[in-house]
Amino acid sequence: MTGGRFRVAYAGVAEPAHSALPEPLRSRFDAGMTVLAMAPYGGGSVPVNGERDRRDAEVAGVAVRYYVGPEVLTVAVVRSVFWPE
Repeated sequence: MTGGRFRVAYAGVAEPAHSALPEPLRSRFDAGMTVLAMAPYGGGSVPVNGERDRRDAEVAGVAVRYYVGPEVLTVAVVRSVFWPE
């Protein structure tokens, strides 16, 4: 594991879901993803089906599924879901 910060990328349906987050939720979510990118295997995330690099987490009240690409220092968000109040 490197000690550096990972890049966050949004793949597929995760990009429009991210864009649809209302402010100020999107700002809180982006700040939370910045923290997650510093340690993508921690922060309350859990592996999915025993796969270390496939993870679920909750960030600023948004459920997130992401993959960690340790070779390319990337966290690829593939799904995010939030429930408006």
